[in-house]
Amino acid sequence: MKVILFGATGMVGQGVLRECLVDAGIERVLAVGRSPAGVQHAKLHEVLHDNFTDFSAIESELAGYDACFFCLGVSSIGMDAERYRHLTYDVTMAAANTLVRLNPGMVFTYVTGRGTDSTEQGGVRWARVKGKTENDLLKLPFKAAYMFRPAGIQPLHGVRSKTGWVNAIYVVTAPLLSYLARTAPSYMTTSEQLGRAMIKVARDGYPKRVLESEDINAI
Repeated sequence: MKVILFGATGMVGQGVLRECLVDAGIERVLAVGRSPAGVQHAKLHEVLHDNFTDFSAIESELAGYDACFFCLGVSSIGMDAERYRHLTYDVTMAAANTLVRLNPGMVFTYVTGRGTDSTEQGGVRWARVKGKTENDLLKLPFKAAYMFRPAGIQPLHGVRSKTGWVNAIYVVTAPLLSYLARTAPSYMTTSEQLGRAMIKVARDGYPKRVLESEDINAI
């Protein structure tokens, strides 16, 4: 399987990249981002690109892939509503529309989050935007599209947040997070489990198109 990964430098993307590189069934990983992932591996190829609403300059690099793991995401805290919508909805749909045209047989997996609002009518802004993004992705003519909604994620295998204080919290709470990952699958998963689940769903399919934390852990 040949896969494209967006967001390889983020915490979720780092975990997914790691699992792709150790999976013998994945022969090539193309990481698309604004900065290098900082990883060297024979299977990993990178394309640096700045304009995430227009991929015409790199279209030739994006064809011939079986799956896309879309792990880009930003926090809505302190962000202007239009800016958040642009970074969450416009960027995701620009990439997806390009990829479905170039790779109609592709499986597209998108990481959103627990609490995403599929009705697009709720009172929480970020949840509405994520819900619209999910809904519009599911309308595209991919071979299949899956929406992953993890709750808490424990980073493993050297995966780190870009934010120093967040990393400190993960270190201090690691024993608790490990316990919750084992005992509360509806509320906690790990970067390894998330990455493995995304790969398995892309490869084998899954009956549900929207997967919550408990589905991720079960897979």
